[in-house]
Amino acid sequence: MQYLLQMDFPYTGPFGDDFYKQMKDLAEDIVTEKGLVYKLWTENQETQEAGGIYVFDNLDDANRYLAKHTERLESFGFTDISAKTFIINEELSAITKASV
Repeated sequence: MQYLLQMDFPYTGPFGDDFYKQMKDLAEDIVTEKGLVYKLWTENQETQEAGGIYVFDNLDDANRYLAKHTERLESFGFTDISAKTFIINEELSAITKASV
């Protein structure tokens, strides 16, 4: 069973290539997280938001990471962090071309 963690927060930039340059080191740290299958990075300049979609192979690691990353984001000065965790329905997701 896999678990999806969705995190979003207000973000004023940078976006695009500059976002990549600013977050590359963080991405290289996140990839080492226990239980992480992958992360999709999200950004929306129009709505001034950023965040990510994470897939974990177990709920304990997803919850541990949620606490760790929330604390990290708050230490960077981010507020109004939104987070939700879901169980992925792998059978239905496979029908709709998800790589699960």
